[in-house]
Order: sequence, then C-alpha cells, then structure tokens
Amino acid sequence: MSIFIDRVEAVRDMMRSRGWDVVILTGNDPHASEYSASRWHQVAWVSGYTGEGDIVITEDHAGLWTDTRYFIQAERQLSGTGIELHKTRIQNQVLIPQWLSEHFEGYDEVVVAVDGLGISATTVLGIREAIGTDRTAVANVPDMLSPLWKDRPAIPQTPIITLGAETVGWSRRQKITWLRKWLEDNGCDAILLTALDEIAWMLNVRGQDVAYNPVVMSYLLVTPDTTQWFVRKGPLPEDDNETEDSFYELTADRVNIQDYSDIGMALAGMVDDDYIHRLFVDPSTLNYDLYGILKENTLQDNVKTGKSPVALRKAVKNEVEIAGMKEAHLEEGLAMERFFFWLEKMVQAGEPLNEYECSVKLHEFRSEIEGFRGESFETISAYGPNAALPHYVTSEEDSAELFANGLYLCDSGGQYLFGTTDITRTVPLGPCTPLEKEDYTLVLKGHIALAKAVFPKGTAGCQLDALARAPLWNTKRNFGHGTGHGVGFYLNVHEGPQDIRQNFNKQALLPGMITSDEPGIYREGRHGVRHENLVLCVDAGENDFGRWLRFEPLTLCHFDTSILVRDLLDASEIKWLNDYNELVFRTLSPRLPGDIASWLRQKTLPV
Repeated sequence: MSIFIDRVEAVRDMMRSRGWDVVILTGNDPHASEYSASRWHQVAWVSGYTGEGDIVITEDHAGLWTDTRYFIQAERQLSGTGIELHKTRIQNQVLIPQWLSEHFEGYDEVVVAVDGLGISATTVLGIREAIGTDRTAVANVPDMLSPLWKDRPAIPQTPIITLGAETVGWSRRQKITWLRKWLEDNGCDAILLTALDEIAWMLNVRGQDVAYNPVVMSYLLVTPDTTQWFVRKGPLPEDDNETEDSFYELTADRVNIQDYSDIGMALAGMVDDDYIHRLFVDPSTLNYDLYGILKENTLQDNVKTGKSPVALRKAVKNEVEIAGMKEAHLEEGLAMERFFFWLEKMVQAGEPLNEYECSVKLHEFRSEIEGFRGESFETISAYGPNAALPHYVTSEEDSAELFANGLYLCDSGGQYLFGTTDITRTVPLGPCTPLEKEDYTLVLKGHIALAKAVFPKGTAGCQLDALARAPLWNTKRNFGHGTGHGVGFYLNVHEGPQDIRQNFNKQALLPGMITSDEPGIYREGRHGVRHENLVLCVDAGENDFGRWLRFEPLTLCHFDTSILVRDLLDASEIKWLNDYNELVFRTLSPRLPGDIASWLRQKTLPV
C-alpha cells in the first residue's frame, strides 16, 4: 500500500475529528513564493508529486490541480496514490473554486480548512466567493500538517549578504526614500511587503533560504518614519561574519531588525487611540493568516489593497543592473560553449555519458566564473523522450544514457553577484529524424519571430505571444507553457509583473525589462525542443506613429544549424540567425581556447 494513500487518510482523520468538509493544501510558503523551502513542500509530502500544484481532499475525493507543464510528471508520480489529476490551462478546465462549488452544491455550510501560512488571501477569498460567502466557513490552521509530518524541516535561516550601490545602482536608502514618496502620493501611511524578492531588492540583501533563489525569509514594514525588517535572527554560526556585518550595515541605515515571528503582533498593535495607519498590502502575496490578523482588529477598515509598486520598479533594470546582466551573460556564454564542445567530443568518442553527468559538468564550468553563487534553478538535462517533459528532473540514480543520435535539451541558468541567467539549447547528438528536424526548425522560427519584433510603446507581452506560436500554429502544433517570463537581477529567475504568454496580462513591456524568449514543442515518448534566450527591451526610436520598442539579445551561445530544414525559414529569419551566430563568435572567440574557438567558428558559419 502506498504511503501516500496512508497520508491522505491521515488528513481525512483530522478532517473528521475537527468537522472539516475539505482540506486545501498548496506548496506555497508564507510569502506566495513560486519556489519554496522544503518546510512548505506539503503537496509533495502528501502525494509524492514534486511539481507545482495544489491538492484538495474531501471525504470521497483527493485531487491534484496542475497545468500543462506537469501533466506527464503528475500522471507518473500520482500513480497508485488514489489522487486524481485535474488538468488546468486546457479547454473546459474546472479550477478549484468552481469544482468546490459544484461538489458542495446543496450544502447549507461548507467548512474549508487551509493552512493560512501557505495560501494567499486572494485565493481563499476567491474560494469563498465561488462556494458562497454566506455558507462558507474557513478554518485557518497554520502549520496544519505538522502533527502528521514528524520530520518536517524547520524554517530556513542561512547567511545574509548585502550589495552596494556600485553593484545594484540604487542604495537601500534611495529605495526606501522612493517607497515613502509612493506612500505619500497614494495616501498611505505604511506598506507591508511580503514577497521575498521584493524585500531582497528593497534592502539590497541576498540569502540562501530558498534553493536557487537568493532571498531571505522575512517581512518588511515601511512607514514614513520607520523601516522594520522581520527576519529570522536566531544564533549565528561562529564563522558567519557576513550576516553580522550585514545586520550592522542595515542598522546603520536605520533599518530596525525584528524577529520573523513577531510580524503578527506588530500588525495587531498598529492601532492606537490617536491614529490608525492606512496600510497598503498586496493580497496576492499576503498570506491568509496575516489577512486574518488584519481582519480581527479595526485596522481592516484602513487597509488599501493593490499590486505592490516594488514589483514593477524592480522589473525595470537600471544602467548598473543592465551592465551586470550583460557581464553575466558574457561569462556564461563562455561556459556554455565550453560545455557543448566537451559534450560533442564525448559523444563522438563513444564515451559513456548520462544526463546527470552532463549537468555536473556544466556546473563545473559555471563554478569557475568569479562571482558564481549557484544555479538559478535545477538544471534540466534531458535526452530523447525525457526532453518531452518541460520540467524534467535530472536524477542521479536513473539518469538516461546519451547516444550519438537524436536531440539533447539543456535548460539551465546561473546566479552571479552581478546578474542572473537562464538559457535553453537543444542540440543534435547525431542523425535526427525528419520530424525532429522539422520541430527543431519551427521552434527556432518562433524564437526568431519574437526576438526580431518591433512593437509600439504600451504593448503587453500577451499581444506578442502569438508571434512565437504562429509557426507552430500554422502546422497545428503548440506548447503548453508561457513564451517568456521576467528575470531578476541576482534574484529570482522568474519575476513579474511582465510576461509573454496567452494569459491576458495588461502589463506593458518597458525599456529595461528583461524577459525570456522560449517557445518549444514536446512529443510524449519521443522528443522535446526548446530554444531560449534572455532579451532586453530597448527603445527603437520615434516617428509619426509614436514611440517604438524592440528586443536586444543578452544570451550569448550559438544555435546549432546542422539540422535546420532550410526551406522552412525565410530570408529575414536566415539573416537574423546568421547575424546572431556571428555576434556570438565575434564576442566569445577571443576568450576561448584555440580548439574551442575553431570549433565555434564552424558552428557559426552562415547558413
């Protein structure tokens, strides 16, 4: 019997003893982070499923909701658990609020139990509205699974460093001054920041509390006169001088350092006899537990909600950040070319090689770069059918062996003190099938279409998404993930508010924003293709029709042209490809060893 069946039943026992009708579990931490520390891997603990998604457990049903990126993975990992897969981002999808409304139709009252630390206020309020606010009772149970999850990891606390204005462009004092001006302009007396990357950006701090994301578990409360940082302080290791120095530096800048667990008391105590703060919060990242604290006192009537202003300000990189990102991509381009040279020589020599060994080798090349702080996400090193899983996890134990045929996909990135990278290349390891060649070319055709786009100021990413999909749509093919996401500066590899996808996100693309360009195609059991560069939105001039924008590529690594179906590309696409590959060669070759530079010359010859 699966241990996950037992765990679902243990949750049901808890439900019966407390009179709950449904339990909703997410993989979110108290800050609505996309990636969370192991303490908040509730979904994985209950189900064995390790991708993104939410679980709903009732007396007679257990279901996992996830999107197209994870269908294959979810079906494999949920097998034998009794948990049903509910597919999202497809036609006729039924999301959790609608499903609950239909499942509990006719009930006079529905008791919905949530771990308020791991679910946003927006999500819970949406569920209440779907079922019916007047007949929905929410049981907020922080750390709900702790009585069952005996070896649950602790809240992380890792060393903290600070970054100077010479690295990030703006000092923390400048950022706090800007935020206080925003409060004044918007009629607010305080703002609570709960998103970890926004807090790290505001204070120019970085940590390692979440794997691959250099953030610190904390909250930030800013008023016109005070800046309070609620952070895990605990005993510091004797050799952790960086954190001690960072705390001293922050204190010198009038940042009042409080304990992470005191945020609730601070919010509850914000009301006094003479003055009530008008507090601004972003409900999309405010957890339901803190929302409840605000609701329980009179401060609830003085809370203003909306999108955090920090997200947009952080997304528009300044000149110093842009220079750092360009340096990161230059250094990484050298590592990537060294890696693909090594890979090709190993495969051609018939040396035994598997996916995991490739990811280890790529890490070695990156780690030689001064300022390297680790990967920006778990490297996807995928050969053949494994590349058909967009978020394939490359395991050490059963990693697939590589052979001198077919396609190999590598999606990876690095965190550097001066920037963050994300790159995908799909390369042939030998002879490929006609279908592999066609898919490879059509995805590259879509990548080029977006890369060479010129568009009017005010254009949103969702208005450009079809450019990358059109070559696939024209042949009745598609991919289920977004085409582009924002990227932080030595921060999260995924950030908003901009993106390039089919969702109707009205946020305009602005000069200084860095976004990925990554169309793909995935054929289950056969192969996968994805081509990804990071691009910088820049000004393209002004004329009688207004101001125009375009993209400038940051990523520097050649696209393999050996298996292109030439007839599928037009003259302008060929020119873009030749120009890009020539840029890669001219930029990187002077710093590469002679044999690798000669190899790269052959790889970048004009088509």
